[in-house]
This record gives sequence, C-alpha cells and structure tokens, in this order.
Amino acid sequence: MTDQDRRPEPAIEGKPTSASRTTLSTIMTGSDTNLLGTVHGGVIMKLVDDAAGAVAGRHSGGPAVTASMDEMVFLEPVRVGDLVHVRAQCNWTGRSSMEIGVRVLAERWNESTPAQQVGSAYLVFAAVDEEGRPRTVPPVVPESERDKRRYQEAQIRRTHRLARRRAIKELREQRAAEGIED
Repeated sequence: MTDQDRRPEPAIEGKPTSASRTTLSTIMTGSDTNLLGTVHGGVIMKLVDDAAGAVAGRHSGGPAVTASMDEMVFLEPVRVGDLVHVRAQCNWTGRSSMEIGVRVLAERWNESTPAQQVGSAYLVFAAVDEEGRPRTVPPVVPESERDKRRYQEAQIRRTHRLARRRAIKELREQRAAEGIED
C-alpha cells in the first residue's frame, strides 16, 4: 500500500436538514385494511420505509438501503379514507449511515380538521455504491433548535443500538462457551 492509498478521503460538504426533508401523502383504501377494518400496520410501515428511503437517497446522493427500523410506534388507528402524510427527515449521519426520523399523520379525506399524529419511527439507512459496499455520506447540518435536538437524540439512540448489539453478542459468546446451544 502506498502513501497515496492511505490518504484520507476529502471532506464532504454537509447538507442542511431541509435539503432532503420530504412528505409522502396517500389515501388509504379498502385493500389496505386488516381484519379489524383499520389500516394494516404493515401498510403504514411500508409508507414509512418508502419516505425514509427517499430522504436517505436524497441526502446521500445515491442508493441507500434500510439497515434497521427502531421504535415504530402506532398511536392511533388509521381508517379507510384517511389521507395519510408521512413526513421524514435526516436526523443524524455517520460515515455511511443515516438516521431518518419519520412522523405519520392522518386526516379524514372529507373533513377540514387538522391532521393528527398517528405514528412515528426511526430508521437507519446505509448508503451503498454500485457493488453494494458502504459509501461515505455528507454530514447533516441541523438548521433549527428542533433539528439540533433531533440530532442529539439520534446520537443517544445510536449509542443504545451499539450497546445492545454488543451485549447480545457477548451473551451469545458466553452461552456458547458454556456449551449451551440455542
């Protein structure tokens, strides 16, 4: 390996939060329902993943894949005829990963009442190149106090994800060393 091969990558200019923020809106139909007659959670999760994927691709300037979904919370049921708005933004970036925060709102299609929050989620995306290998992403630049808070909270969630992964790995290694098979 030459010194030229060891040179660090040039710094990538950061992108403001607003550069990739997006909203996906759709009306829920009868084909979206579960056995209880409300919209299936999996339909909402797909919308969440779609919106988050659009943000990740826009922020990173290319392909990005879902690495994990954290804290998908359903607060209220969504019904047939609801106009669902899925709002997503990049909260935090690492070298090749991005946390995308998503808020799900719903409003009756035929009423003029304000949209109500019905869910939220945090997803981690990894930017990839043509061969599927991780690629560097631009840092996210928080613009508002809310964006700064979301950035700090995302760092906490990342720390917890890594600690949880490490603890589970250690437990499995310990059980294997004790001869306990799962």
